[in-house]
Order: sequence, then C-alpha cells, then structure tokens
Amino acid sequence: MRSIVPSAAVADTHVTLVSSLRAQGFVVAAPSGRPQPDTAWLVAEGEASPVPARTVILSRGAPQVTPFRDGAPARLRFDHADSVVGNAFARALAGGPDLPTAADPETLALFALAERVAAADITVLINGPTGTGKEVLARAIHRNSGRADGPFIAINCAALPETMLEAMLFGHVKGSYTGASSGGEGFFRAANGGTIVLDEIAEMPLPLQAKLLRVLQEREVVPIGATHPVPIDVRVVACANRDLQEEVAAGRFRADLYYRLSVFPLTTRALADRAQDVPALAATMILRHAGVRAVVPWPSHEAIAKLVAHDWPGNVRELENVIQRALLFCGGETIEADHIVFDRASAPRPFVFADEPAAPGATTLGSVVRLSEFAAIRETLKACGGNRIETARRLGISERTLRYRLAKAREQGEEIAAPHDRRLTA
Repeated sequence: MRSIVPSAAVADTHVTLVSSLRAQGFVVAAPSGRPQPDTAWLVAEGEASPVPARTVILSRGAPQVTPFRDGAPARLRFDHADSVVGNAFARALAGGPDLPTAADPETLALFALAERVAAADITVLINGPTGTGKEVLARAIHRNSGRADGPFIAINCAALPETMLEAMLFGHVKGSYTGASSGGEGFFRAANGGTIVLDEIAEMPLPLQAKLLRVLQEREVVPIGATHPVPIDVRVVACANRDLQEEVAAGRFRADLYYRLSVFPLTTRALADRAQDVPALAATMILRHAGVRAVVPWPSHEAIAKLVAHDWPGNVRELENVIQRALLFCGGETIEADHIVFDRASAPRPFVFADEPAAPGATTLGSVVRLSEFAAIRETLKACGGNRIETARRLGISERTLRYRLAKAREQGEEIAAPHDRRLTA
C-alpha cells in the first residue's frame, strides 16, 4: 500500500489534497513516523526534500507540473480553482506509474475490494466492457498478493490460433505433433508460483474449456503427448467482456467451468459511468506521454469538461488516444478544449464533481460541468415535450436521478422545468 508523508505546512495548506489522497487509498504517515516501502513526501516550496527522487514540492499559483527527472523532486503548483486536475497530478506523481488510477468512489471501492481478494489465494473472474481496465485490476491483485514476486502472465484467448491454443496453454512434448521439434512448457507452467490471466475467456473453444476445468480442479496440466500430469501452483484470473451467465444459457460456455472461475467475481464499469475517473486518468496519461518536455501541459477547465462530457465508447483506450492527440496538437503549456479531438461526436453526459468551496465569482471546473449538465437536461426536456420518463431514458439516468438533478438546479437558481408543468414536479 502506498503512503504519503505531508509536511506540517502541506497538511495546513493542502487539506483537500491530503484528504483526497487518503480517500484514494494512500496511508498518511506522520513526518517523524517510519515510512512504508512505497512512500512519497509532500513538502512546501522552500522546505527540504527528505528523498528528492520521491518528493513532490507543492506551491500555490498558476498551474504547472514538472515530473521527477534525474533524481530531482517533482514540482506541482496550482490554486484552488484548479484543484480537480491538481489533485489528479499529485496522485499520479505520488503513486507512481504502477498504481492503478481511480477517483470515482465506486472504482476506489472496487480496488479496495480487489486488495482484500488478493490476500486470499482464490480464482477471480473479472467481467466488464473492453478497455475498462480488467488487466490493470488483475495486475493489482497480483501485486498485492503473496505471489507478487512470481511471474505474471496475461494471455488473450481470442488472439491465439485455436489449433495451437492447447499446446500454448498446457505445453507439449517433443514430437507430439507435426512441427514439434522440441518440447514446450506452456503458459501455465511458465506462470508457476505466480498469476496467469486468461483474457477474453468466453472465446475459448468448448473442448478446451473441459481441459481447463480439469486444470482448475486438479491443479495439474497434461502437456500434449505426455502420459503423466505435471503439478502446477498458479492463481487464475479470468476476464470476459461478455456476460458469461448468458453465454452459459446460450450453450457457448460450460456451466461447470463458469462456477469454477467465478469463485469471486468483480466487475469493471464503462468509463462513461465513472466520470470522476476521467480527470485522474487524463493527468496520469499526460504525465506518461509528455515525454521529455520541460513543462508538462496542463488541461484547461474547458478541456476537462469536454472530456467528462464525452460518452467514451472506446473506454480508457479511447481516452489514451485522445490524450496523445491533445499533446500533439498542444504547442504550449496548456491543453485547450480545441486540442481535444474525438473519433466521433457524442451527446453531453450530465455529471457533477463533488462540490468544493470556491472564491466569490470564481469559475471552477465543477461550475462549468454543472452548467453543462443543466443545459443538457433543459434541451432534452424540451425535445421530449416535458416528459420526464423519456428525458431520463435519453440521458441514460434513472427518473429518480433526474428528479434529484432538477431539485439541485432549483437550489442553485436554475429553473429548468416550467412551473406549470406538473409532469416535472420533483
């Protein structure tokens, strides 16, 4: 588990940041306490850097981020109006490249649950749409388990030739088939003592599913051409982008194998359903792809609002493509909204960041997104002739959520529904 050691000055002036990092799973250690192995120090400008290569220097002012380079500390400067992105950059700098990125409460809860599952050496089934981070979750389970020092091998069952899949998974002996001039241990034996990830498990042919079932039951493999089984010590994490229960009902997946794999099921959600993760993921990807730039570009409020409003059919992979394009188009120190280019346009998705206090008259990212949300609701209501049920359906939210949004709008002085329209009474 990652830990941060904020100086007294940082604890006093960056309360929201420290609280945010704690909520994201960081252990907040005292400056005089014994640091954890994965520790980052947060200090204010002018304070000493305890371990420069693991220290982030924080200050207030115009937004700017300088990553770790050549053993020098990272530097991060931002004011309250930029705290959403500033906190995301701080998380990315303090957590390092291997820490899974999350800010949405449900995503954070998922990773916390995965950390608990990691301690129990059981088979895990991860279900979710393509590009939502199933392998990232699997790596987190491996890294937090007792097998962390063992191999981690991820296999895409759909990418391997069906005729070779059995030999590649379970191994073969020399001469067992035409062209087998030498033996092969297979991925399961290569992963011995560690974790094997079977991605797109739904694509595995039915005959091979029966052999995989035996491997899970007996904890041994029989290489092609061999007469004796070989014991293995492997944790299996299976991933699927289709509902395996539906596949079982359709006869495309073995029920007994499904129950062997689904000892502990986890589910990743589409990126469009966890919009709070978007700024955090964007900051991580900007740092990852900024290269050797002296100053890492900072996304403007409008750029982040545009990212949050997108429906992300390609999920996290699509976001990474968009960030790389933005860095290419951005010639200065700020990623603007016109640097954000999607493969196709999408309808705005309503979303509100957690409310934060703002200076009087300040335009915060939260206010930008709220205004976008209210406009989207107003336009959809108009298009639906004031029908609340149809409006909720088009916006992809429940009627109860729509009622809450309408009440929230009225609290903030935004009259969306016509006063005389009884169908819109919250």
